[in-house]
Order: sequence, then structure tokens, then C-alpha cells
Amino acid sequence: MIINWLGQSCFKFQDKINGQEIALVIDPFDPNYTGLKLPNNLSANIVAITHGHHDHNFIQGVQGWSYIIDTAGEYEIGGVCIDAIDSYHDAQKGKERGHNLIFRLEFSDLTITHLGDLGHLLGPDQLERISGTDILIVPVGGHYTIDGKQAVEVINQVDPKMVIPMHYQLPGLKFELDSLENFIKTIGLSPTNESRLKISRRDLDNENLQLVVLSPSV
Repeated sequence: MIINWLGQSCFKFQDKINGQEIALVIDPFDPNYTGLKLPNNLSANIVAITHGHHDHNFIQGVQGWSYIIDTAGEYEIGGVCIDAIDSYHDAQKGKERGHNLIFRLEFSDLTITHLGDLGHLLGPDQLERISGTDILIVPVGGHYTIDGKQAVEVINQVDPKMVIPMHYQLPGLKFELDSLENFIKTIGLSPTNESRLKISRRDLDNENLQLVVLSPSV
């Protein structure tokens, strides 16, 4: 499969399942709100929204979609199994910034969990729902989500094979987040840098946690 990061929490996942190409985009952002750019021709079969903030719910930025997922539940679309799991955008059970969805995605041979704007450590029920995660996509920028230190705690809770950080400071972003460098220092791993990630299960290291840093695709 192919994973592209478009900035902030926006990812595009592309896979071939049962001979059919399928694309899923999570959390398209409003360029006017964020100061970041989306590709002009961004398209997908499925759009998934973790919560209703302008830097996560700009469905107008995605073309060709047939399905939108923005409520908790279990879904199966085009061979992709999607579990949308309730969580909170803050450590006060949503009192500050509301709810957030975690998305566990089962593609042809990989299980990917996108934590959205998670604001707290995971509870037993959430951990059970995302068990078996191969690739964990985690916010590390603090201020509105967990920060780098808390991200490492969540990574240890989940025990994935690969981690991709998101939701950190980028050039042009209109609001302040912590830097990627702070997270890398905290986790203590040397990252692999990619413009896009083409990966299958055989590429995963079953012994050592892999840290992959993606550059935003525009």
C-alpha cells in the first residue's frame, strides 16, 4: 500500500484489495484556516473525519468520495475494515475541546491506527479495540493534543511495529505546535525520512520499532 501525509493530520491511504484500487483520506484541512496547502486533485473513495474542527473536516477539499465516516462504529467499505472509536480531544473527558475519533483501518495485509487529535492516554477498552496495530499514526505537537512525551507513552501502550508522527509545527502553519525534533529526542530513535511510504507487511521489522517521518505531499 501507499501512504501519503498531506500535513497536519491529513493522510491518504491507497491499496489494492480484491483487484480493486481503493483510496481513503483522513482529516482534510481547510487551507485558509491552517495556512497549509492541499493537492488540487485530491480524491478518494472514502473520507474519514476524526472531529469537526476546521483543520480536520474540510471535505470540500476531496473529490470523488462515496462515503464519509464521522461517527463511531464499525464499517466495511471496499474491503477496508474501519473501526471508528470514541476518545477525547483533551484530558478532561472532552470538556475543553470535545470528542475525537480514533480510526483503526484494516487493509489487505496491514492494520493502521490513526489517533486523530487524541488528548489523553488510552484506556483499556480503546487499547483492546486497536490491538494488533502494525502502524501507529500519532500526534506529537502538544497544545491541542498529546505532546511528544505523552505520545511516547501512548506508543508504549499500543506497541506497534512502526510509528508515523503527525500534527506538529510546519512552515506556514498559522498556529503554534511543538516541533518534530522534540518528539524525536524524546523517543530516542533515528527516523527514516520518506516523501511517501510504499509498504507491505514484509517490510515491517518484528524486532525493532521503526520511526518513519513523512514529508508533506502537495
